[in-house]
Amino acid sequence: MDISIIIPIYNEEQNIRPLTESVLEVLSTLGKSYEIIFVDDGSTDGSLREMNEAADKIPLIKVVSFKRNFGQTAAMAAGFDYSSGEIIIPMDGDLQNDPHDIPRLLAKMEEGYDVVSGWRRHRKDHTLVRNFPSHVANKIISIISRVPLHDYGCTLKAYRRDVIEDVRLYGEMHRFIPIYAVWHGARVTEIEVTHHPRKFGKSKYGIERTMKVILDLIVIKFLGQYVQKPIHIFGFLGILSIIGGFLAGIWALLLKMIYGISFIKTPLPQLCVLLFVLGFNAILMGLLAEICIRIYYETGNKRTYLVRENRNVQSESRKLK
Repeated sequence: MDISIIIPIYNEEQNIRPLTESVLEVLSTLGKSYEIIFVDDGSTDGSLREMNEAADKIPLIKVVSFKRNFGQTAAMAAGFDYSSGEIIIPMDGDLQNDPHDIPRLLAKMEEGYDVVSGWRRHRKDHTLVRNFPSHVANKIISIISRVPLHDYGCTLKAYRRDVIEDVRLYGEMHRFIPIYAVWHGARVTEIEVTHHPRKFGKSKYGIERTMKVILDLIVIKFLGQYVQKPIHIFGFLGILSIIGGFLAGIWALLLKMIYGISFIKTPLPQLCVLLFVLGFNAILMGLLAEICIRIYYETGNKRTYLVRENRNVQSESRKLK
């Protein structure tokens, strides 16, 4: 299979039929083998019925139905798991992504890229509720992750299978897949894509999603920079805390010796003890995390590196035991 189109669906009954027709129209012109995988994320309207009817008519359409709503990230993960294409293209089921951008994504991949991300430069959503928070979030993500994309939230992307087949998605992590791909040595770029206003149904996203993105970004930063050496982050915080406790203790002594202020009249002694305790706890947590990381790699025969290609190498010179 050349191409797998993955479409997560949650209560998009009115959009499924026109979306299916539009996607099939575009894919039929490519001269490549393809499949369309709908993932029903526990819809409560007639979405599943519409998807099943389409699958009954066209065998190239597959339907994966969840028992309940698990969220877009889980739906994307299921789509990846059930797909068989060498190139995987997820897209939204609300008709806001344009299927006619699919050939443009594929053409860009032929230039040697492993991931091509869509950029909804002229986004047709509410400016204050959706566009502005998204713009700010994308800036923050690009700065922290050092992967300069304008639109992490755009579902329409193209991936080579080999750069995402080992990616495991949790929470709201689907928007960060390009970052995972970069960790695996992928070449990532983006192109502008068309974005249409929603015609049917209503958006499933609200302003509260921004907080989830921020929390997930903290996880991404930790996994990307400190997962193999957790003592660096825990130890750094622990040392800062101990230094703060030491300074608080010195300050309390100076107040006592110079100004005659009793220890019981200032919170500095308590602060000193608290910071020392927190510092030592942080360092101990770092040591425990180091032990967990070594168990993870050594018991599972996992490598701490990824090889892009080999030449004149018949086998590994040393097997992990």
